[in-house]
Amino acid sequence: MAAAAAANDTPFANTKAGRMLPRFFCDDFFTMLTKYYTVEEANALLPKIEPLVAQLVERRAKVSRLSLEMGGLLMDLHSNVGGTLPSQLVQDFAVIEALVHKIQGYGCVVKDIHTGLLDFLSLRNGREVYLCWRYGEPKIAFYHELHTGFNGRQPL
Repeated sequence: MAAAAAANDTPFANTKAGRMLPRFFCDDFFTMLTKYYTVEEANALLPKIEPLVAQLVERRAKVSRLSLEMGGLLMDLHSNVGGTLPSQLVQDFAVIEALVHKIQGYGCVVKDIHTGLLDFLSLRNGREVYLCWRYGEPKIAFYHELHTGFNGRQPL
């Protein structure tokens, strides 16, 4: 009995997925914070997420064009960078940030705003992996280990 009590006195606990967390992040609480997607669930979200990713990719391209138009103006610390282009750039950055938050609100991770790359946390054979989707792909057909990224993509 004393050994069991001592084991529970440790400030850390293992989660079901094998993560070591402070004990106050019990499995039930951690599960509430972490959404594991099945391939079917993630694919079902694509019709909602794809238009947002399209806006994100388009807005990022616009910011790149505006930045080029402004040339070195942004790098000149002594210049007054007020005006139409800088104001538009600030607005575009705000829209990009809002889109990223909205997309991530669905429980996925935005990995690359240039290509519209998203990851959905999933369990595969008891291991955490990412289901990987890139804007323009018709469905989620790849996954990768958490540490390998896009280059480690494997077919499902």
